[in-house]
Amino acid sequence: MATPTTGSGVRPPTPSCYGGEAEAIQKIADLATQASVPEFVTVDVKGLGAGLPEAIPLVFKAGPNGGSVESVKQQIELYRTAPERRTGTATVTTLASFIDLVNRHKDDGSVIFAKTDWPKPSLTAVIDYHEKGGTARNTGHRVTYTFPVTPEFQAWMDHVGKAFSQSEFAAFLEDRAADLASPTDGERAEYERLFKATFATPNELIDLARSLEISVGQTFKQAVRLQSGEAEMVFKEEHTNGAGERVTVPGIFMIGVRAFVGGERVNVPARLRYRAAGGAVTWFYDLYRWQDFLRERVSQDLAEAGERTGLPTYEGAPETTSR
Repeated sequence: MATPTTGSGVRPPTPSCYGGEAEAIQKIADLATQASVPEFVTVDVKGLGAGLPEAIPLVFKAGPNGGSVESVKQQIELYRTAPERRTGTATVTTLASFIDLVNRHKDDGSVIFAKTDWPKPSLTAVIDYHEKGGTARNTGHRVTYTFPVTPEFQAWMDHVGKAFSQSEFAAFLEDRAADLASPTDGERAEYERLFKATFATPNELIDLARSLEISVGQTFKQAVRLQSGEAEMVFKEEHTNGAGERVTVPGIFMIGVRAFVGGERVNVPARLRYRAAGGAVTWFYDLYRWQDFLRERVSQDLAEAGERTGLPTYEGAPETTSR
C-alpha cells in the first residue's frame, strides 16, 4: 500500500516522531518548574561582627541565567506581634517622674546625661546605652526631663529690666509678695558688701510697696543716699510746697520661688533701681546672675537623680542615634 502524501507532496510525521517531540517538551517544562521553586538556605555569620545572630535565613531562586538571593527579613517582620527592641523617648514633667520612670526601665548599661546651662536645661537617661565593657547598643530608648519653668519664676524673668511707673511697681510687689524671701546671715553679709546696699526683708519690701501707693499723685522732690546703703526719697503734694512722705528704699531684696515645676525653691538676689525725671520716678529691678543659680539647681537635681537611680551621670549630651 502506498504511503499517503500531503498536498505539497511532503509526508506527515510518523507517530514515533510525535512521541519524541512531546517527551522533549515535557523535559523542558519539568526543568522550568524545578528552576522556579525557591530554595531556603541558612548562612552562618557567627564571628563576623558584634550585633549579628549566629545564622541568617535567605531564599535562593535559580534561573536560566544563574540565580538570585533574597532576604526574608521583611516577610518575617510582617508577622511580628511585639517590637524587636525598645525605642523612643518618653518625656516627663517633674524630676520625681523622671527618677521613677528611669528606675522602671534601667539596666546595668543605662546612664544619665545633663544639659545644665540656660536656656533649656534637661536630663536625658539613655536606657540602652553602650555597655562599659565596650559592647555597642542601639541607644534608642530614652527618658528626658526638660525642667519646665514655673509661672512664678517666669513672671520675675519677664520683668527684668522693665520700666515700672510708681503705681505699677507697687501693684507688682503686692501681687508677688508670696515670692519674697529673707536672706540668710551669710547671704546678707555677702551681698550687702558686694553691692554696698541694704538688704530688705519681705516685710520691708511690702512696706515700700504701700509707701509707693501713698505717694502716687505726689511729685518726687529729692533722694538722699544714706550711710546704710539705703536711699531716702522725699515727695511733695502737688498743690503745696511742703514736704510729703519720706520713703526708704532698700538696694537689694531676695526672691525665693520654685524655678521648675515640682522642684525645690531657688533663692535669687535682686537689685532694686530707680530713675527720677520730671518729678516722677521710674522703677526697675535686676535678678543677679539668675542663670548661675538655676544651673546650680539643675546640678543638684542631676546629683539627686544619679543617687536615687544608682546610675552614672555626665554633663553633656549622648550620641545622636543613626537608626
